[in-house]
Amino acid sequence: MLPYSSLDHIRIVLSHTSHSGNIGAAARAMKTMGLRSLYLINPRLFPDKEADARAANAGDILELAKVCTGLDEALENTVLTAAITARSRELSHDVFDARQGAHELLRYAQQQPVALLFGRENSGLTTAEVSKCQIIIHIPANPQYPSLNLASAVQIMSYELRMALTENAAPTAIRPSASFNELESLYAHLEELMIASDFLDPQKPKLLMQRVRRLFSRARLEKEEVQILRGILTALGKRW
Repeated sequence: MLPYSSLDHIRIVLSHTSHSGNIGAAARAMKTMGLRSLYLINPRLFPDKEADARAANAGDILELAKVCTGLDEALENTVLTAAITARSRELSHDVFDARQGAHELLRYAQQQPVALLFGRENSGLTTAEVSKCQIIIHIPANPQYPSLNLASAVQIMSYELRMALTENAAPTAIRPSASFNELESLYAHLEELMIASDFLDPQKPKLLMQRVRRLFSRARLEKEEVQILRGILTALGKRW
């Protein structure tokens, strides 16, 4: 019997979806592979009849979908988020193909929530959105025409997650990871001290905080490690 609880810890997050039909089609793709958790960030139109029609018998996924006003709300309490993107980035995180990325996500989804973040139909994810993720997943496609329909991308990743689950009946246990909320608090604390110490000019930040985020994304900090770093920052902050 498959450990469905691992799939229950996986969120499909759609950011600023323009066409409600894509939301319905994504819900159908999720249900066929056993995924149930759908988060929508500022969809242009939802609920909508077109979404219901495209969802077919996956209307329950739409009924349980959580509509969020921002990315932070959608990623609350997750411990790992994958940006699904085909675009190369100046400051790239660890990059996995769809199959490798599915295995990586399931490692963390044993007991804690993880997320897959999909961007707008016409432009994909923004640099700011990718900076909030810890890894990038690239779906291999024809280099002459790599553009995938949103629902198709969700279907591919849902399939890879299910296949990874069947291949890893007893995944390796990992220590409790820092949540999205804890990491965001760490970044805010660190940025505050960097400004106070004149290490960071808020008027000319350049790419410094993006580089910091990339550094810690590679480290995959545990809860206890974040607590240690926050303690160090608090002690240093007393000097300013």
